[in-house]
Amino acid sequence: MAHALAAVENRDIQKPIDVRSMSEPEAFERAVVAAVRRLRSGDIASYGEIAQEAGSPRAARAVGNILARTEGLPWWRVVRSDGRLASPKVKEQARRLRAEGVEIVDGKVGGR
Repeated sequence: MAHALAAVENRDIQKPIDVRSMSEPEAFERAVVAAVRRLRSGDIASYGEIAQEAGSPRAARAVGNILARTEGLPWWRVVRSDGRLASPKVKEQARRLRAEGVEIVDGKVGGR
């Protein structure tokens, strides 16, 4: 079972964010939050995929920082590019992903 951000790209997207009046960091953060919110149960994306979706493909680390400080996001659906679980809450992340039907093998999302 392949899970990727690409599976989310074809969904109806909420109203685009008007970033013209925002600072660049604020616009990036809002775009990251929007991209992560589009992930549905069983969807998986890497930090880099989220950064790219948000318009800054080299900002994977910044995505992690945003996830760490923003409540209410499905943080467990974002993993490292090689599929490894990256959260300091690896057990909780694995539990949540398994509950959504995602296969976890040796600390990695299956198929990555």
